[in-house]
Amino acid sequence: MPKFVMWGSYCENALEKRTPYRAAHLQGLQLQKEQGVLKALGPTTDSSKVFGIYEAADAAVVRQLVEGDPYWQNGIWTEYEVYEWNQVF
Repeated sequence: MPKFVMWGSYCENALEKRTPYRAAHLQGLQLQKEQGVLKALGPTTDSSKVFGIYEAADAAVVRQLVEGDPYWQNGIWTEYEVYEWNQVF
């Protein structure tokens, strides 16, 4: 199955603004992890960027997952890009 990386950006004051959506966000990520599509996801240490690794049929599946996330739907994630990844190691 192809692998993809997602790079995105957080809004200003994301740590404060995400609070109402955090539980639903984490619940959705846990479900994606259990289904095997999400391999890893998290912010950079300065909370300005988000990085994720997915294993999915195609990039459209990854985009659907990102855009269905409460962080995207509520402006916590402000932009993102998906790239197919050739894992060498």
